[in-house]
Amino acid sequence: MEQKNRIFRITRTAVLIALLVVLQAALMPLNNSLITGSIVNLLLIISVMTCGLSSGLCVAAVSPVIARLFGIGPLWSLIPFIAAGNAALVVLWHFIGNRSIGGKKYKARLAALFTAAFAKFLVLYVGIVRIAIPVFLGLPEKQAAVISNMFSIPQLITALTGGTFAFFLIPRLKKAIGGEKG
Repeated sequence: MEQKNRIFRITRTAVLIALLVVLQAALMPLNNSLITGSIVNLLLIISVMTCGLSSGLCVAAVSPVIARLFGIGPLWSLIPFIAAGNAALVVLWHFIGNRSIGGKKYKARLAALFTAAFAKFLVLYVGIVRIAIPVFLGLPEKQAAVISNMFSIPQLITALTGGTFAFFLIPRLKKAIGGEKG
């Protein structure tokens, strides 16, 4: 039985990565990072909440590479920071969102939504805006300003937006795959 569950988790993870690729490719012409980022964050959360931590971390690591390959992500040198921000989101959703607060799962998921979104924002802001750009990259001022803007408040907005959709979808998805009652 455990082998069967493992195969289902791996299959779901592959489907989520494929969905990530398709959606990023489909949304590329819109050139709207708020929409794309929100959907990516939603998929990150769905992966961890329906398939587990290792699945969520896998999607978190693959996502910025796919974005870069499509030309919608920033510099290759920023991918580790983006993956770390994604990982912060995934880990906190895993450890907070799978619990109950006062016997209520929705309270834990609400706490996960805000905590994980802020953590991702903080990791990206500190890692990219405060460390990578001024210390390591030596970018021209205009390019540094554009990238700094990308990795500030918009990251918080997209994490909150994706998390809000996940908040409502997760109970239905878990029920559909047999992982949660009610």
